[in-house]
This record gives sequence, C-alpha cells and structure tokens, in this order.
Amino acid sequence: MLKQLNHIAPEHLLSFPRHKQAEADYSAQRMAKFMMVALFFAAGLMLSLGQSQAADRPDSFADLAEALTPSVVNISTTTVVESRGGGSQLPQFPEGSPFEDFFRDFENQDRPRRAQSLGSGFIIDKEGYVVTNNHVIENADEITIYLSDDDSFSAKIVGRDEKTDIALLKFDPEGKELSVVTFGDSDTLRVGDWVMAIGNPFGLGGSVTAGIVSARGRDIGSGPYDDFIQTDASINRGNSGGPLFNLDGEVIGINTAIFSQSGGSVGIGFAISANLAEQVVTQLRDYGRTRRGWLGVFIQEVTEDIADSLGLKDVAGALVASVSEEGPAAKAGIEAGDVITSFDSKKVERSRDLPRIVAETSVDKTVPVTVIRNGKEIVIDVTLGELEVAENDGLISNRPTAGEAESFADLGFDVRPLTEELATQYGLKPEENTVVITSVAENSPASRKGLEEGLIIRRLNQTAITSVEQLNEGISAARDEDRKGILMLIEDAEGRSRFVQVSFE
Repeated sequence: MLKQLNHIAPEHLLSFPRHKQAEADYSAQRMAKFMMVALFFAAGLMLSLGQSQAADRPDSFADLAEALTPSVVNISTTTVVESRGGGSQLPQFPEGSPFEDFFRDFENQDRPRRAQSLGSGFIIDKEGYVVTNNHVIENADEITIYLSDDDSFSAKIVGRDEKTDIALLKFDPEGKELSVVTFGDSDTLRVGDWVMAIGNPFGLGGSVTAGIVSARGRDIGSGPYDDFIQTDASINRGNSGGPLFNLDGEVIGINTAIFSQSGGSVGIGFAISANLAEQVVTQLRDYGRTRRGWLGVFIQEVTEDIADSLGLKDVAGALVASVSEEGPAAKAGIEAGDVITSFDSKKVERSRDLPRIVAETSVDKTVPVTVIRNGKEIVIDVTLGELEVAENDGLISNRPTAGEAESFADLGFDVRPLTEELATQYGLKPEENTVVITSVAENSPASRKGLEEGLIIRRLNQTAITSVEQLNEGISAARDEDRKGILMLIEDAEGRSRFVQVSFE
C-alpha cells in the first residue's frame, strides 16, 4: 500500500535580503525538483513491486478448479460388519404388541450390518487408475468411484501400503474419456507457496479450498516414512485421499490428516509429499505391492550428550544401535556404534531421515554409505536388500552381531563377567566374553538413564566390550580425555539394544 505523502507547511516565513532571497529561492527550486524526481522514482518502484507480487498471487482459482475438478473422484466404500449380539434368542410377543418394535432393534443387532464411509481420490491414468489413502478403502467389501458428473463405477484394489497410507485402485471407464492429473516435484515447494485442495468433505463432492504451504517435512508420528506437507487449506473428513495441487495443476501432495480437537479444520492439515507418493504408486502398479530398500540396521537419534561422548563435531546423523546379522549392513561391515552421516550421497541430518532415504532406494542397488567410526570418516559400499522379503523371512531382529566385579561409583553401577549362574538369574543366554550390570545405585546417573540389573554392555563408545578390564580402561580413557560421560550400547534379555549416555558426576 502506498502511503500518502503530505507536504510540510512551515509555521512562519523568514525574511532574507534580496540576493540572499534569490539564492534561497533557487535552492528551494532545486530541492523541490529533487524531491519530485525521488517521489516519482519511489512511486514507480513500489508500483513495480506491487505488480510483481500481484503476478505471483492468482486473482482467482476458478480456471484451475474448473480444469482439475473432473480428475478428482469421490470414493464410497461399504463394509459388512459382523453382528454384536451373539445370536441371542429374544422373547416372542403377539403380533401388534407394543414391545415388538422395541425388541426388534435388539434383534437387528444380531444381523450383519453394512457400514459406509466416504473419501476422495484422483485419476492418474485414462485406463482408470485412482490414487487414494489406504485408510479410505481398508477392509472395504465394495468400492464405488463417483466422477464429477455423477457417473459411478465399481473399483478394485490394485495394491495398498499401510506404512505410507497409500492405495491404488482401478475401475473400468467403459469407453468414457477420463480427465487425468500428474504428480509434480514436491521438493521444489517453498513455505508460503499457494496450494489448492479438491475433495469430498462430509460427502460434499467437488469442494475446492485454497491456502499456502505452512511447513515441509513434518513428522506426525504416523510411521517411519513421515514426510508431510503442512497446509492451511481447509481439509476435513472426506478429503482423505484427495489431491493437493500447485498453481501449475500438478499433484504435489495427498491430503491425509488434520490436527483438530473438534474434528473439523482448524487450518492445520497434512498431505503426503508427491515424491514419496509417486514412488509408492509406481511400485503398487508394477508389482501390486511395495519393494523398499533394506539396510538392516536399528538406529537412534544423535543427541548432544551422545555427540560429546563420541567426539563428534556436529549433532547430526543416525547412530547405529544394532545390526541385523544377515542384513546388507552387516555383510558390508557397518557396525553398532557407527554414525551414518550420508547415504547414497544424500545427507542424513536426523535419524528419521535414514529410513525414508533407504526405502526410496532401489532394491539390489549398491550405494556408498558414509559413517563416522572412532572419530574417523569412512565410506562403505552396501548392496541393499528388499525390506518386504526380510520381513517375511524373519531376518529383522533387534539383536546385534556381536573375573572380578568392578564398581563405578561415580556412575552408579557395578559389572561382572557373565557366568552361567548370572545368565540363569537374569534370564540371559550364556555367553563368553560378556559383561553384565549386576547392581545400580538409586538416584545415580545410571539409574536416571534407565540402567538396571541384568543388562549386557555390548559397547563403550564405539568399541566392543568383551571384559570388565576393557570396560574399566575405556571409562578411564574417557575421563582422561575430559569427556562429560560415556556412551554404552546395552542389551536386555529379549535382545533389544540401545545406546545410553551416562554422565560423570
């Protein structure tokens, strides 16, 4: 907005000698001309900026909505719900009894019910392929697709993925010409970009809402591959599975969830990123299922304490807590205690970045993995396996490949070599060259970090521990290096392992 500029009127006029007055008049004229030029320049600049901003902001979404609405479908599902009454025998009443209708309601509970739900989707192929959310069609016995012109078609499931909440449907268009849309590059999105959603909220098909990208890369706790786009475009129940468009008419997200205490939109909606969705959809279409890359590691976040214990320069990467014995990582030489900082030339800033990057990498592809081990950066080539095969074969496990008592009073725990007697006492498998925690002091640094009796110490910092003496030497070395504490990989009786940082008092 241009502010109104007011000329400044003097409170009084000064009297000058004639020649001085002439000089003053000349100076005033020059100043007036200068200010006029500056004013026109400023006005022109502001007008130019205003026009530029206006060019970026659409005057209307009408043309875009009109062009894209035919590609968006309403999805109706029917599910047969088993009876709740258990087949109980109800009393019999004479015909016309006032109790007859009352008890008929209870009788109906013993019969299977048909539950219906609504959602949205979008057509990506003229053959009738439709993308939606998995939760829209999950457990459905019948799926019906409604086009924008109210034509309806029966659809079947081509494939679905619970981990990303994506499903691919197919219906026979019966010669009907379909309007289709394509995926865009969601990585090019910027916070503040305009977006438009079309869907079927509350059964009101063809509803259009618009907003901006509020945030990117949101983790809402729905699964290991969370990479949501947050938008303030109004999204409600029934919008699930519908498209989120950019101004080029490309699908850059699949509307999936909202944050709301009331169940209605409060301006915080989440869409699956198009780049993630497109890859899953392609696999569902080609194979009827997903085929994700598998590395075979269990990881945890690198905290400030952990970074200090390992002597890391940055609080970044994914700390390997354990390695699946028959997994690709173990075969390539990745070890528990390694910090993965890069995978296939893609930076791993946070631990949650790694599962998504690995999953998006092709099965059987050999990729470079950069890790920090004992303060040194090394690159390890790993040939990926397939996650789904590993799950089916039971290859995924939390168990890593892998005397006198010693007391560490300042840390608050005692250890002993694992004997058969101690193994029986703690429910552990007898192992040679293994150290087990035998006591933990109350209100000690160890107890505050959740350490307890019966936990095996597998590693200290990034060194495998095979004896009490070795553990003692490692702790002493950490003190000599003026570390704030130690980082231990501990393992319970079930084979679950995790890193724990314990500070020196």
